Amino acid sequence: MGSTVRVIQYGIGPIGAHIVRLIAAKKNVQIVGAIDIDPAKAGQDLARVVGLEEDTGVMVSPDAEEVLRTPADIVVHSTSSYLTDVREQLLRCLTTGHNVVSSCEELSYPLRKHPELSKELDEAAKRNNVTLHGTGVNPGFVMDKLALTLSSVCQRVERVSVRRIVDASKRRLPLQKKVGAGMSESEFRSQVGAGRIKHHGLPESAGLIADGMNIEVDEISETIEPVMASADVTTEYLRVKRGEVAGVRQICKGTMRGEEKLHLELQMYVGALDPADTIRIKGTPDLTLTIPGGTHGDLATVAAVVNAIPPVIQAQPGLKTVADIPVKFYEVF
Repeated sequence: MGSTVRVIQYGIGPIGAHIVRLIAAKKNVQIVGAIDIDPAKAGQDLARVVGLEEDTGVMVSPDAEEVLRTPADIVVHSTSSYLTDVREQLLRCLTTGHNVVSSCEELSYPLRKHPELSKELDEAAKRNNVTLHGTGVNPGFVMDKLALTLSSVCQRVERVSVRRIVDASKRRLPLQKKVGAGMSESEFRSQVGAGRIKHHGLPESAGLIADGMNIEVDEISETIEPVMASADVTTEYLRVKRGEVAGVRQICKGTMRGEEKLHLELQMYVGALDPADTIRIKGTPDLTLTIPGGTHGDLATVAAVVNAIPPVIQAQPGLKTVADIPVKFYEVF
């Protein structure tokens, strides 16, 4: 991109820390600010918080307003899955004149679920001549953008199905807990009812596919069920006994007058034997694409966010979905 890209990191949880480490390995980029509300991280050099060997000279601060006074080309945002929860954070970034790329799942395609908030964020970005973009692996790539890309060689599309099977035992502890691993079935259903067990983003993916392929749907529905362990499973962090919950099976359907047009299925549980990502398009021609082993969620999410930095900086102002931003691997910014 010519000159050094200046980045502010907003949120330094497991994903944010991984993002910082990947950015630090890139050429022609400099982290100039770091924001996190955790008192244990405040006042520490960013390197100490994320595990870099050499100090960065950037101290983690809980004061977003102060850090956002720092001149920067972009804010990399990773704090929450819910768009309503991060509204004020995003608006603060935009009104201080910063481009933003975020891992917030609901921001990947918010137009159907949050039309008014989408309009507010789009107008704020345009008013301040910056770009706002949400991305990741799921939503953001495997169950939506990759399907859109595959459809580009179709003359006609009738139905789309995507099935993602993830072995959660290979993932971090918060995700294993998030899918309910080790719970009883009754506890799992209680936590689902409370909104604590849920993968965020399937309705966003369904909306993106429907709008992107011009598939008419009048309803997008979602169900969440437990996957029960058929044998004992031990991960690095916990043990799941036979008969306990191993994880989640979540299905999102897009229908038109009762006819299923979209079927998105996510199985994420410890001990999954055949993890894979599979996209099937019924149309002209029929197409099937399978990624054996699947796409590693944490690694791919971090890569998707970091690789979006250059095109987001160069994009036209406004709210841009994953359908709007072309991305590729960048070694040098």
